[in-house]
Amino acid sequence: MLIDVHGQKTWCYTGGKPFDPSLPVVVLIHGAQNDHSVWALQSRSLAHAGFAVLAPDLPGHGRSSGPALTTVEAMADWLLALLDAADVARAVLAGHSMGSLIALEAAARAPARVSGLGLVGTTYPMRVADALLETARDDEPTAIEMVASWSHSAWLPGPSTAGPGTSVVNVARRLMQRMSARNPAGLFHTDFAACNAYANGEAAAAALTCPVTFVLGRKDMMTPPRSTALLTGAIGHGKVIQVDAGHAMMAEAPDAVRAALLDLARGASTVLS
Repeated sequence: MLIDVHGQKTWCYTGGKPFDPSLPVVVLIHGAQNDHSVWALQSRSLAHAGFAVLAPDLPGHGRSSGPALTTVEAMADWLLALLDAADVARAVLAGHSMGSLIALEAAARAPARVSGLGLVGTTYPMRVADALLETARDDEPTAIEMVASWSHSAWLPGPSTAGPGTSVVNVARRLMQRMSARNPAGLFHTDFAACNAYANGEAAAAALTCPVTFVLGRKDMMTPPRSTALLTGAIGHGKVIQVDAGHAMMAEAPDAVRAALLDLARGASTVLS
């Protein structure tokens, strides 16, 4: 599904169902150097459970046109503009990693538009090591290898009859490589720098009143659960769910993430009704 936002085409996956904004809406926001496909399993599950799903490619990512936005604040404003363009009055926002900061900032900027918030693989501040920032700027292929390794907790071999073993690590690596090929203007560094610079997380979190669910990977090396204390402390009413996975938990623990988001969406819908 293509939606015009600020004169640029935005691709949104709808989970295999036609998008109907009269239904309860769930928006799934991907992280750095990714696109909508990281939510493939959760998108379809939510759509087939009766929710209208939008899993957009952020500007400059995947199939969406335009330059990549350089700040979390600009991405949050863009996300709210996407809701306008899709005729969505209120939605559950769920974001992974960088996407969690976008969802958090959007909820703080427009609380009446957000019925629930899912923060997946999140932390604040979302500091990026200087070495990784420099590598993302100067040697993007190496940065992709670093993040592909650090984002996953295990190598998952395929069936022996399939030939060489396959892995969610390889899928993630290929996705980031595709993003790099489609947008060669330093996309990885742009995204990481935006995460690193975002400074409004604590204030945004303290202002939240909507239902909030944290989904954290027990084996996450990028945003370990212990690093979320500032956010979980600021959002006293938030529900914390830990899953047996690394940072790329939508692929490593798809059913656990699906169940957490489905519970959040159903709870937010009950509050609205």
